[in-house]
Amino acid sequence: MNTNPKKILVTGVAGFLGSNLLSKLLLEGHNVVGIDNLSMGSLKNIEIHLSHENFVFLENDILDKSAIDALDTDFDVIIHLAAYKIPRYGKAVDTLRINSKGCENMLEFARSISCKFVLASTSDVYGMSNDLPFVEDGNCVMGDSKVPRWAYAVSKLYDEHLALAYMEAYNFPVVMLRFFGSYGPNQHLSWWGGPQSVFIDCILNNKDIPIHGDGLQTRTFTFVDDTVAGIYAAAIKPEANGEVFNIGADQEITILELANTIKRIADVPTDSKITLIPYDQISVGRKYQDVMRRVPDTTKAQRILGVKEKTSLEDGLRQTFEWQKNISLEKSN
Repeated sequence: MNTNPKKILVTGVAGFLGSNLLSKLLLEGHNVVGIDNLSMGSLKNIEIHLSHENFVFLENDILDKSAIDALDTDFDVIIHLAAYKIPRYGKAVDTLRINSKGCENMLEFARSISCKFVLASTSDVYGMSNDLPFVEDGNCVMGDSKVPRWAYAVSKLYDEHLALAYMEAYNFPVVMLRFFGSYGPNQHLSWWGGPQSVFIDCILNNKDIPIHGDGLQTRTFTFVDDTVAGIYAAAIKPEANGEVFNIGADQEITILELANTIKRIADVPTDSKITLIPYDQISVGRKYQDVMRRVPDTTKAQRILGVKEKTSLEDGLRQTFEWQKNISLEKSN
């Protein structure tokens, strides 16, 4: 347990990363106030902690300035996880508005109390860059503005610039974290949660596994415990202040290999078959762009934060499959 407990504000606390981070923060003896409007998060994710003496949950919206102004003023760290994700099938307005205005509201609050600010960003900000592996000071190359998927990347890149501008203008520390394919218990059970969520659901329900394109696009997937270790180190270590970090694993795998791996490790009988869906059928009437390779350079996180992937992809997928299977059984009963 940490011998120097801090008071930490976590936005998006009932979501996937927020709920897993909450468990870590409480285990380490910190005092946590969590905010979530429960639009994507769930009280079920944090129900075991609702009565914890060091945790206060507030069902508030980060777009509600009056709710933010009513918060305590003695926080040591703000960890801003709340966001609206990839608008692949629409809702780009929500993505741009919530991510930009929500981040601005939280940065303004951090400025008012001179509090360290940790921003959850995304590997999406590297966009179409061909400079692999992605390094934190590399170029961010956005695709066509008429492709809806880039709204999320642009919103998070804007948040990074805004955070850095606030740090320079108002002299309080910020840290930016670019996550690569985090997965595990409490993940959202749709494309919001990543392809592994959908693939596991298909296997459990004997549905065909949909893969966009030819399935040869590659990603890296990071078990949530390893992602949380990165967030925690960034929040606690002063050496992280002012820096951008890739937080992720570096085992590159094709989406087709991912689907086959999950099928192989599944401990249930399944008739699920892999179905390839051409890109022009994903966003009908709209242009679609995919990122063919996405892999991080994690040496900076290892050197400064002292974190490195500990959970192998296969072990993490086994744990995640078991969790999702149990969730499925609960829903069916």
